[in-house]
Formats: sequence, C-alpha cells, structure tokens
Amino acid sequence: MNALGQTIKSRLSALRKTQGWLAERADVSHNAVSKWIKTGKISRENAVLVAQALSCSVDDLLLGEGEDLIPTRSAEGQPRSLLENENEFDQNVKPAPLGTRAIPVISAIQAGAMREITMPYAAGAGYATIYVDDTYSQWAFGLEIEGDSMLPKFEPGDIVIIEPEWTPRPGEYVAAKNGKQEATFKKYRQRGTDAAGNDIFELVPLNENYPIVRSDETPLAIIGVMAEYRQKARKR
Repeated sequence: MNALGQTIKSRLSALRKTQGWLAERADVSHNAVSKWIKTGKISRENAVLVAQALSCSVDDLLLGEGEDLIPTRSAEGQPRSLLENENEFDQNVKPAPLGTRAIPVISAIQAGAMREITMPYAAGAGYATIYVDDTYSQWAFGLEIEGDSMLPKFEPGDIVIIEPEWTPRPGEYVAAKNGKQEATFKKYRQRGTDAAGNDIFELVPLNENYPIVRSDETPLAIIGVMAEYRQKARKR
C-alpha cells in the first residue's frame, strides 16, 4: 500500500476512528477518503485537514511515519510530488509540519485567572482546541482576538498562542490582566521602574482610537507573551 494510505489506516486504527469519521472531519465524501487510501494522492488543502485530524505532520501523512522525509522520484530520477494538481511552476512552498500537542483556546476570564491557578488548563477546558509543537511549556494556551483595538495587524477571530513562561521584551505582544481578572491582548512597552524596583510598562493598542494603559496608573499583570498567531485569510 502507498505511504498515504498506510498512514491514514494506521492513524485511524490508533485513534480508534473510522474512515467515515475522517470524511466528516475533512468535510468530504467517504469515497474521497477511499480514493486517498487507494491512490496515494491528495490535494494540499485536504492534506492539511487530514494531518490535523490524525494528529500528525503533513510530511508524515504523505511520506509515511518514521520514513526519511525526502520526496519520491520518478523513473527519470526527478522528484515527484505526492499532492494532486502539482506542477513545476514556481514551487516555492513545501508541506508544513503541524503540531501534535493539543492546547486549549480559553476565555478572557480563564486567562485572567492564569497566574492564580496551580495546574495548567487541559485541552478540553477551553471552548476550542488547537495543535502546537512541543517547544512550548505545559502552560501555553490560545486566545481569540475580539474587537478592533489591535487592527490592522490582528483581526477579530485571529488566534494568538500565549506562552506564560516567557518574560516580555519591549515591542512584543502580551496577554495581561486588569483588576477585574479579565485578559487583554496588547503590545508591550517598558517605561522604567518605580521606587520599589517594579517594572513600569504600557499596554499599547495598535488602533490609535483606543487609549494606552500604564501599569503605574492601572492594576496590570502580564500573563504571557505571544509565541505565534494564526490568521485566516478569509473569514467566510
């Protein structure tokens, strides 16, 4: 059996899921899944969806888990793509490995309580789950952007991954909480220290219609630093 078909079958078996479940997750017909398994061909868009559903990287999906990550070759010795509808024009992209570790996307209230809890939120503790790689700490979580205070860079619906173990640097984006135990997401700007040696910082919105907030004027505490963000090219 081809590498794609073998990986799909083995991952479904390990997850105790059916081909019908995979078809539903990828929003395709059952026949489409059968075709992938039989032919070893899949579109780039579907490869990403299937890899995410099966908790593996696109490389592992296309080339087989545990195999050397090199492209197969044609009889003429030329690299041959494993994706459907590929051509030789401007091949300036490659399959990106997806994370296999699930983290929760949590609410602003949950994030505001982050510094007081003793155990990290499990993936099922949020209202959604996303996958990241293993470089982040067990405390990492996702936040969904709301409102327009961070336009034009961050739009409503974008997801930012927050790493509470990092110390913010000037110019980075952070999640912080106010006195109401609610989280906000802003740009971090350091403004020196107070008489007690505590850092004074500002939370800066990118939309100039919103005010800058200072830690020496408003109760603020940094929750974590943005490690990455995920933005949809089109909301619908």
